[in-house]
Amino acid sequence: MANSSKAIRPGDAAQRPSAAATAGKSALKPVAAARPPRKAEDGALDRLIYERVRLGIMSALAMNEHLTFNELKALFDVSDGNLGAHARKLEEAGYIVCHKSFEARRPKSEYRITLVGRKALLRYLEHIEAVIKATRRA
Repeated sequence: MANSSKAIRPGDAAQRPSAAATAGKSALKPVAAARPPRKAEDGALDRLIYERVRLGIMSALAMNEHLTFNELKALFDVSDGNLGAHARKLEEAGYIVCHKSFEARRPKSEYRITLVGRKALLRYLEHIEAVIKATRRA
């Protein structure tokens, strides 16, 4: 059989510890802690909300007490993975919360907007309104 080891690129050796250096140490490497989301500075557009699906999720949740994953999916005609990824970004920022349960032995995820999320959405809308007004004056 042919050797299936990966080729070493220049600079790789400097980044990898030697076998002697790792002897007796756990194979697990520490994982960097997630950083808190950057807050939009005053006057700056919140790039987290700017994306179409995330803006849609935020707007829909602002108008409804809660919506399920399937309701959001139907509203925006996106795949499960796409919606899940966008919802997770909003959750990580603290803009929405997800409550997972089972209904008739099937998983059910309900989303709600948080106070932080509502304030972020209002800031975003105020920013967009200011851009529209400035454009109309031009």
